[in-house]
Amino acid sequence: MKPTDILSIGYISERTGLSVSAIRYYEERGLITPHRNAGGHRRYMRSDIRRLSFVMIAQRIGFTIEEILQEMNALPRGRTPTARDWEKISEKCLERLDHQIAALTRTRSNLTSCIGCGCLSLERCSLYNPDDELGKKGAGPHNAIS
Repeated sequence: MKPTDILSIGYISERTGLSVSAIRYYEERGLITPHRNAGGHRRYMRSDIRRLSFVMIAQRIGFTIEEILQEMNALPRGRTPTARDWEKISEKCLERLDHQIAALTRTRSNLTSCIGCGCLSLERCSLYNPDDELGKKGAGPHNAIS
């Protein structure tokens, strides 16, 4: 290991664009593990830049911190994700995107039928209140006690 492979938190912050507090947060969550020098200062490996970059990309595409940690913990001995690792993780992401696209398509379809309905009533709306059998008979009370 070369001395240039050991980096300060400030340098890591500068290279990744993350704030020092964000880096400490990721450290607390177990996504990176710094070493301490003789003075007790955090020191990071050059590979931590790549690990943090992976975290930021994964978050942007919708992975939670817990999911990212799970993926990183599945790597041998805390290894930095490789292109092959990212390919496997991306497959999971594509599956998630397919589910989100299907949900958005259903929402769009429902919204279109809602716009066409024109009821503007949350009490009568079959989308908002789909199990309201009495609402199908129109507004007002239908089971009045005589």
